[in-house]
Amino acid sequence: MSDDLTAPWWAATRESRLLLQSCTGCGHLQHYPRALCTGCGGTGLAWHESAGRGAVDSFTVVHRPPSPGWPVPYVVARVRLDEGPVLLTNLIGGTEWCCDQRVRLAWRDLDDGRRLPVFERDG
Repeated sequence: MSDDLTAPWWAATRESRLLLQSCTGCGHLQHYPRALCTGCGGTGLAWHESAGRGAVDSFTVVHRPPSPGWPVPYVVARVRLDEGPVLLTNLIGGTEWCCDQRVRLAWRDLDDGRRLPVFERDG
């Protein structure tokens, strides 16, 4: 669920925009939204739109569904964005992946109009 801190992030997903937090003090970019900068501890945080490109940092292929009816296999991955932050996400488009593979942002629709960032092969 969204709260005051995450509401702008969730609102941007409705427009297929991936936002990162940017510290107005030190310039550090971070994801997921937090009240403090993880670089300097500052509280001056603004929003920065990500270009949505990055590389696979690590991944695993999951073959057991977390609940009945969940499609398997699926890929859980850490994607390091070109801007620096790391997202825990899903890779779509098969299960054959490798670390350092280039990826680009895609979206998975949620029932309430929000969207989740997922990644697919870039090129």
